[in-house]
Amino acid sequence: MAHPAVLSNLIEQYETLRVLHAENGSTEVRRRMDDIAYTLCVSTGTRDVDTALVAARHRLPGARPEDDSVLMA
Repeated sequence: MAHPAVLSNLIEQYETLRVLHAENGSTEVRRRMDDIAYTLCVSTGTRDVDTALVAARHRLPGARPEDDSVLMA
């Protein structure tokens, strides 16, 4: 499992790219999102980005079991 600081950075990048992709849908943004999603999956030992995001959020300082990341299923 990656260090929480690395996971925090990856989550932030992914969420920013998701907004950019929703706004303009460029191929470059999608490619970068795919790269970050892959890195998140590898870093958390998961197989899909949604699960990786939940796992990463739970590794961050201050994460609680009732955080919204658990309820996103």
